[in-house]
Amino acid sequence: MPEPVRQFSDRLKSFWASASEAGLQTTFTRAAPWIVATVLFIFIVYYPLGMLVFNEIDDNLDIAPAPQYSVPGGSQAVAMVATITMREADRWIANKPFWHPSAPLDNTPNYQLGIMYAVSRFALELGDHLGRVRGSSAIDDNVDSAAGLLKYDGRIWYWGQGNIWPDAKAETQYKRGVDALMRYNRDLAAGNATYERRADNLIVLLDRIASDLGSASAIIEARVGAAGGHFDSEADDVFFNVKGKMYGYAVILNAVGQDFSTVIEDRRAGEIWTEMLTSMRTGAAMDPLIVINGEQDSSLSPSHLATLGFYLLRARTQLRELVDTLQK
Repeated sequence: MPEPVRQFSDRLKSFWASASEAGLQTTFTRAAPWIVATVLFIFIVYYPLGMLVFNEIDDNLDIAPAPQYSVPGGSQAVAMVATITMREADRWIANKPFWHPSAPLDNTPNYQLGIMYAVSRFALELGDHLGRVRGSSAIDDNVDSAAGLLKYDGRIWYWGQGNIWPDAKAETQYKRGVDALMRYNRDLAAGNATYERRADNLIVLLDRIASDLGSASAIIEARVGAAGGHFDSEADDVFFNVKGKMYGYAVILNAVGQDFSTVIEDRRAGEIWTEMLTSMRTGAAMDPLIVINGEQDSSLSPSHLATLGFYLLRARTQLRELVDTLQK
């Protein structure tokens, strides 16, 4: 390349480089205040305000089946499951992506997942035992559909669990599960479905719940052993997940008691049943401002997990006593 041409080319490149650098600097200088303001808004207003709005743990233990789900002649327990499932599905946040203002929350999501675990356990037992004449009879189609939908992973929001293709949101599946349960309850009221109010079915349900509470107690025990005090970031996750299970079981079993009132009365199990519900309700009602996982003999940093575990194990023991009483 001739020298004059090379010099001209170098000067042209230098000119464009200077112009580009100056332009970028000017653009950045003008945009910097907006960038800073946006970041501050997100972390000072958007997320905190959103967390305040969406952080709702409804542990109303006196809840009654909603009128739209109460079917005369149907099951009170099924109506209760439909009520609490739809309530949580309408404000489901356990699956929200990082840009949703509720994404930083962990207590409410764990509580919701705990409730849905209890709900799915009942739906499974409804299909395997309560909704059949005998174990060898066919499962009701609506109950079978509901059982599958209600055990859907609550963390899925279009994508989840490594899925490449879009999937249904958890709350959508739960609402479909409620629809299936209500079709079953209407069929039951019309005499076209089965709900066997026998002692052996109740025994199986209570035994399954007791086993699940045993698994929950093992999780609590493992976390209590960590004894992280005020700085245990996982203690509240465990606490609210177990609290959700206990809440779900408390309100469902209260309705089950209405369905099986004759069996409970005939086997003289009413007093133990009431005591079991009291233990379950007491644990489910715990709601500390900060979940502390301190040493169990500490005066300044008590272990909320250990206290919750006490009521859980008490309820589990009483469930076993109920099973023994109902077998007599």
